[in-house]
Amino acid sequence: NLYFQGAGAGAGAGAMSELSAIETAAAIAGGSMTALEACDAAIARIEQRDGPINAVVVRDFDRARDAAKAADAEIAAAVRKPLLGVPMTIKESFDIAGLPTSWGFAEHADHIATADSLVVSRLKAAGAVFLGKSNIPVGLADWQSVNPNYGRTNNPHDHSRSAGGSSGGAAAALAAGMVPLEYGSDIGGAIRVPAHFCGVWGLKTTFDAVSLEGHYFPRTDSAKADLSVVGPMARTPADLALALDITSKVPLPQSRIANLSGLRILLLTAHPETVADSATISAVERAAAACEASGATVATSSPDLPDLSALVADYTRMLLVVLARGLAPEGTEPVSLNAWYAMLDDQARMMRAFDRLFESFDAIFCPVLGTTAFAHSDEPDWAKRSLSIDGGIAPFAAQLGWISMATYGGMPALSMPLGADGNGLPINLQIITRNWSDHDAIRIGALVAEALDR
Repeated sequence: NLYFQGAGAGAGAGAMSELSAIETAAAIAGGSMTALEACDAAIARIEQRDGPINAVVVRDFDRARDAAKAADAEIAAAVRKPLLGVPMTIKESFDIAGLPTSWGFAEHADHIATADSLVVSRLKAAGAVFLGKSNIPVGLADWQSVNPNYGRTNNPHDHSRSAGGSSGGAAAALAAGMVPLEYGSDIGGAIRVPAHFCGVWGLKTTFDAVSLEGHYFPRTDSAKADLSVVGPMARTPADLALALDITSKVPLPQSRIANLSGLRILLLTAHPETVADSATISAVERAAAACEASGATVATSSPDLPDLSALVADYTRMLLVVLARGLAPEGTEPVSLNAWYAMLDDQARMMRAFDRLFESFDAIFCPVLGTTAFAHSDEPDWAKRSLSIDGGIAPFAAQLGWISMATYGGMPALSMPLGADGNGLPINLQIITRNWSDHDAIRIGALVAEALDR
């Protein structure tokens, strides 16, 4: 499998050495362990490690053991499935029948799902054994995971810092080696930022490549939200690729990239609306240099790059409308239907601009965020938060600049580990590719990891 080349490189500063999902499935299929043994081992890791981290906040161990026993019966009957017997957890916002889906809202703490989300159904059909659910912020609306129902998730590398959000519990569970596979959602970096803070792999998928059915606001069955996607998280690129293939609506094109030679990279470490610290920029530049040494070409500018200042403004305006579902803040007028269609027109023009850009480039390399995991904050208002960037103070919300390109353009974006800063905190690279080329993003990430190993 091409994805295995370099799969361990940068495998996350501190990411544990337990088997990957693919390796676990192979061990179970080969008879070196049973599904029940794999399940019990994962449960033991959660019980031993999760106390100070608080990642796996909904636990369903009895039903998991029953599912593992059923998987062992299938193995005995010579049934083979790609994840048969593999233990995993999933973000709390995905419905699993019989378990709570609250999105962190106190008023929805008693909401119990009656059916599995489509992602869960497909992973179960592939043989996955669900141990429970991982933590999130209230409304999935923060880069830290804390809520009144489950409390705060701490970064496994430094408990005083955020594990990211909104898929923070997912990233923390992976980084601490509790489970090999997770699934998150992303509208404002909610897969990419936690993967970056915890040093694991995460994929923001192409818009609408994977169904959001069953990833509903509690007690609703609403239409899918514009900009929002769901996608896999793991400790290896091979596991990401497998989970993507299992869950995508239709088969996505497999990557035809054999190596880095000839790959065309646009390297962006400066942004007109935000900043990144020197450690992050150095790590991203080091990844690009490793690719260049392997035969890739690297440019740092392009006349085809869309206006990033306009993009951030348009994305932020659309994001706020989507999150509020059109409700106007107090004292303001609601967005008219005409204004909404104008936003969609602006987005369509930006998407076409990125299509033109990707005629000249295979990937954009840029930071996921401008800094490593920040200290926990109790300030809910992003406008009142700030970040320390190389000793200076930078606006918190401006960091959406690094996230906005892929989300607004609907494109896939990989968050992959590069290593750690001087404090041992993980740094990830963001790799953005053209729409529907999710496997290219994963494949390039695996090749980058291999090049960095060399």
